[in-house]
Amino acid sequence: SEGHGDEDSLQEKFPFLGVPFTVKEAFALHGMPNTSGLVSRRNLISTSDALVVSRLKQAGAIPLGVTNCSELCMWYESSNNVYGRTNNPYDLQRIVGGSSGGEGCVLGAACSVIGVGSDIGGSIRMPAFFNGIFGHKPTTGVVPNDGQFPNALGVRTEFLCTGPMCRYAEDLEPMLRVMAGYCSFHCRLKLDEKVSLEKVKFYCMEHDGGSVFVSPVDREILQAQRKVVERLETQFGVQVQHVTIHKMKYAFQIWSAMMSSRDSDGQEAQLFTDLLGDHGKPVWPLWELMKWFLGISLHTIPAIALALTEKLMKLNPGGNAKLVSMGHSLRTEMMNLLGTDGMLLYPSHPIVAPKHHSPLGMPFNFAYTAVFNVLGLPVTQCPLGLSSEGLPLGIQVVAGPHNDHLTLAMARYLEKAFGGWVCPGKS
Repeated sequence: SEGHGDEDSLQEKFPFLGVPFTVKEAFALHGMPNTSGLVSRRNLISTSDALVVSRLKQAGAIPLGVTNCSELCMWYESSNNVYGRTNNPYDLQRIVGGSSGGEGCVLGAACSVIGVGSDIGGSIRMPAFFNGIFGHKPTTGVVPNDGQFPNALGVRTEFLCTGPMCRYAEDLEPMLRVMAGYCSFHCRLKLDEKVSLEKVKFYCMEHDGGSVFVSPVDREILQAQRKVVERLETQFGVQVQHVTIHKMKYAFQIWSAMMSSRDSDGQEAQLFTDLLGDHGKPVWPLWELMKWFLGISLHTIPAIALALTEKLMKLNPGGNAKLVSMGHSLRTEMMNLLGTDGMLLYPSHPIVAPKHHSPLGMPFNFAYTAVFNVLGLPVTQCPLGLSSEGLPLGIQVVAGPHNDHLTLAMARYLEKAFGGWVCPGKS
């Protein structure tokens, strides 16, 4: 209306002109809180924007506000002692996932249309799955992580990814372009390359091989995945190859060991207990557990449990070194399998959105997403309609490094084939 430039030039300069977006509260958004669910940061207000937030604003997008996450972004139920608990729009008794759970919820509930999330163990893809939307974990290093708390240090900089979350698949690629900035071309992303799905090599794994730490995959999740395989084989005449990658059975152990390993300079990973203290008094996990039982701890039970687990992990350095080696071997195996033209279909989570608090009884189910963080591969979570209980189903699509364009093309295809996001409350 100001008459500056024609529509084409505006489209190029401001691809998200006037489009509302929301931001995971762990990211700095000027004038908004940035607590990451930590009571000690309750009064902290951002005085600047995280780099990805700034880039979206420059592209014309308008921030609506920030959305809830788990305490310090390290649990898959978005509940904390600053804002309380976020409920699933498809069933208020169910979780939204974490740590970008408020973001998944606000998009699934049709309050926002595009959003900013981050992912170090599935924190984009689990909420996207539980809330019936699309979420993309880019190839490691493609999108900057600057301006979020907590940010990754040491070896974890190789695992933390910032990425787009959306109701509609077509928004993933333009969001990724804006969020990655010049790096999207500099980092060998092939976003302009046309994808012919009939020429892609498809692989399928229906479960992790039977880890004792993880729930078996739900029947309806398996059925949805089999329908995808059937549709691809019928429509494109391709042969989807069922594979068994044995090391996936140890996904949780590999992720845990690699998260706590030293980086190439010998720097140790930052302790979760240090983050809980946030430059204040040190946090003693056993003391916090006693306080929690008395109802006087400022921390959530998952955060306290994680701090205790961290102490135990340090007692077995030899076992950890073997698991880190297994992780590097798995990465090589996966890259050789996928190459530049392969995609793996894999469950996003073994069960549909569980009821509140029940993740405490199955704390390692996030291994289905977490393993791909330590492998550095691009992964897109795509919705596949609703279960018989009216809860979202979905699937992860995985490609080789810098082949994000393949999984994004697959997301667009699956949306057309299976309907994509379904409005909550729609029968």
